[in-house]
Amino acid sequence: MHWSEEIAQKLIERNPTKEEYVCAAGISPSGSVHIGNFRDIATSYFVVKALQKMGRKARLLFSWDEFDRFRKVPVNVSAIAPDFQQYIGRPYADVPDPFGCCESYAKHFEKEFEASLKKFGVPVDFRYQASEYRSGRYAQDVIHAISMRGEVFDILDSFRTQDAQEGEREAYYPVSIYCPVCGKDDTTILSMSDDCTRAEYTCKCGHHGTFDFRTDFNCKLAWKIDWPMRWRAEGVDFEPGGKDHASPTGSYQTSRLISKKVFDYEAPMFQGYEFIGIKGTTGKMSGSTGLNLTPEVLLKIYQPEVILWLYSKTLPTKAFDFCFDDEILRQYFEFDKMYTAWKSGTADESVNAIMYNVQVNDRVVNTVPMQHLASFGSIVDFNPTMLETIFRKIGTNYTQDEFAERLDLARYWMEKCSPESMIRLLPENNTAYYNDLPEENKKEIAILADFIEKGGYTLEELNTFIYSVPVQIFGEMDDKEKKQRQGVFFRNVYNLLIGKPKGPRLYLFLFAVEPKKYLHLLQF
Repeated sequence: MHWSEEIAQKLIERNPTKEEYVCAAGISPSGSVHIGNFRDIATSYFVVKALQKMGRKARLLFSWDEFDRFRKVPVNVSAIAPDFQQYIGRPYADVPDPFGCCESYAKHFEKEFEASLKKFGVPVDFRYQASEYRSGRYAQDVIHAISMRGEVFDILDSFRTQDAQEGEREAYYPVSIYCPVCGKDDTTILSMSDDCTRAEYTCKCGHHGTFDFRTDFNCKLAWKIDWPMRWRAEGVDFEPGGKDHASPTGSYQTSRLISKKVFDYEAPMFQGYEFIGIKGTTGKMSGSTGLNLTPEVLLKIYQPEVILWLYSKTLPTKAFDFCFDDEILRQYFEFDKMYTAWKSGTADESVNAIMYNVQVNDRVVNTVPMQHLASFGSIVDFNPTMLETIFRKIGTNYTQDEFAERLDLARYWMEKCSPESMIRLLPENNTAYYNDLPEENKKEIAILADFIEKGGYTLEELNTFIYSVPVQIFGEMDDKEKKQRQGVFFRNVYNLLIGKPKGPRLYLFLFAVEPKKYLHLLQF
């Protein structure tokens, strides 16, 4: 059983008569939404699909926490707007768009993410929290939280390692007021009416005023109170979160108690997840630090189905990497193997469950090997007509229509992410390398060059021949020595042709490329 199905089954057991299950996700639009946050969406989405597969009604709810305060200027924003510090303290929805194309800072990054999300075919019910708060929807919940501020403080305090200071409990309020003059939450509540509907407050900007929570809605509950309040408001059954939220003293454990004791709502099932890695780099990704590795960026090298597959096949509690080196070719190979088995009906139950989650609308994935597209594509400068000819020559017969999408991805990956992987025939003989070879290895090169020059061979005959070359020079050997000699021979050929110790499958490479383009590189 797939991990999402196990969660779905527990949700049904927990509340068997619920008409529609709500699986939630959300984030503050503090910057470009990175692929780590996308695990929020993917995890809930797969649980929704599992519930629907079990005959239940379910939907994915995504909240944009755009009413959170603007806390930090991202690196990419400060580069174009060095004065943006002035907006710290305002809600994201009230900060101008530094790029000048949207009505607000929040909308800029929301639209950016939502546009990429459409490419995954994920149906989402969006909530925009600035609009929700300012509509007055949460007014009574805010007043209720204020009326129970002592209980809220006690719960929060129970998770702290330091003792509360004298008078701290009495001065605590679980809500922040956005100042009508400066627009920031640099306010301090001075007093509260007995019925918790009116407050007197002051702001660092010098403004002093009163606030009526029944009619003034420009305020927001603190995160650990806001979260459980919205669980009840939306009837949330399941929500994932990063492993930091899942820790014994993390946000979920705190909010779970507040949900039960303050809002009388059983907290939704929670699934903590591991962070996503980037192969070759370390550190937690963040949308506010400048490491903006967004889904849109990933879609330049990964098909959406492959991205969903990586999330689907990996337990939420396990980390995995998005690869910008040649490991991406292995990932595509593994995906193609599973996808082909699934489409042909030969996959086992585990693979079927994984692949059930990767469908994007009615798209069909053409599993043209990414390794071939990268290696042969770079040889012909990614010319699709020439590449089609190569495929036909080696007996694969992939058409341009079949490989067009992946060819663009392969080209972007090689040119932008892994230029060292580009395969190019050397412009002239690698004489220095050849001169350093032992005489036996030089004879191997001569034997190969003579065979290529004579021509008239099939692909299979070429494959058999190149493995026989070391035997022709060194005689019969045991399997271990033969394999070692063959490895040395292949390495020497690669170095003479492309200046690298390894490359595409040698027999395919030699057969696909016109001999007149490389034969001279083997002749000395």
